[in-house]
Amino acid sequence: MAPHLALAAEPRFFRGASLQSKLLGFGLRHTVRPIIDAWTRLPFDVFPPNVIETAARLLPVHEGTRWRHVDLNDCGAEWLQAKGVSDLHGGNTGAILYFHGGAFLTCGLNTHRRLVSRISYASAQPVLNVGYRQMPYEPITESVADGVNAFRWLLDQGYAARDITIAGDSAGGYLAFSVARAVMDNDWGQPAGVVALSPLLDFDPTNKQGHRNADRCQTFPIGAFAKLHEVSGRMDSRRGISGSRVCPVDMPLADMPPALVQIGSREVLMADAELMANRLVSAGVPCDLQVWDRQVHVFQAAAAWVPEARTAIEEIGTFVRHLAAREVDTTAPVTAPAPASASRRSRAAVR
Repeated sequence: MAPHLALAAEPRFFRGASLQSKLLGFGLRHTVRPIIDAWTRLPFDVFPPNVIETAARLLPVHEGTRWRHVDLNDCGAEWLQAKGVSDLHGGNTGAILYFHGGAFLTCGLNTHRRLVSRISYASAQPVLNVGYRQMPYEPITESVADGVNAFRWLLDQGYAARDITIAGDSAGGYLAFSVARAVMDNDWGQPAGVVALSPLLDFDPTNKQGHRNADRCQTFPIGAFAKLHEVSGRMDSRRGISGSRVCPVDMPLADMPPALVQIGSREVLMADAELMANRLVSAGVPCDLQVWDRQVHVFQAAAAWVPEARTAIEEIGTFVRHLAAREVDTTAPVTAPAPASASRRSRAAVR
């Protein structure tokens, strides 16, 4: 096993796992993980219908949330405002651009509307929730293009780049960093910040295979990432774009905005979170790496009954509001928010 990465970033460790979170982890380990493991062992590519997205229409949102459809030409999106949250017309200059997770294969607006509504409420900002195109119909480069178009839509509504926070979970974390990079490369300005929940940031599975969490994750078997790497590579090759896609961990980072990364302490994607935090801080970019004790992949989506998820969303709200306050005071230095409610700070490996 590879040695533990010496972090330039100083992680904040949120100690404690409630009974609810333990039950959630147990359930995922004995249901979702075996299904994913079976998929990784198939000798051919299978892409089942996105049943979970259809079923998720029944999920309730945060009380008082309202939303409307937005047509981004190549994909759909939703403009969502939690209870009491105004938009630009109401004097609220900040907005969040959100990308759902699902390994670029599944999930969508329905599965994440509930989580996004809670983030909107905690952050006191409206959210553009993007239903970007996914495999097997389109390669990841088109998912990124949809994200860039969504950012352009916010600019066209009157929002300034510096007032837009880009966020996402899992594969959406990949998009959050990729879209931020593309926006700056287009000279549209620097976004306010990036928020990534359990982010997938490196398609090369090597670092994850050698990580201490390789076999500890309650959601993903380690083989899932090699399979995803192969599937996405074949998709790129069919479109003639093999070799041109750069993962967020390998992008130029010195001019990136402040970042918040939340990860469960036993997730296999801890490898990606640590690597990105290390490279951001080494490049001089503020990064708040939050490690949550024994929490599952994107545990924030279970905020209806997992207390740690609600606390994590409060941390997201604090981060976004701090960014908004920084933009009001243009003389303020670019720093990450001060630590909020972490119960213990850790400089070394988190067990």
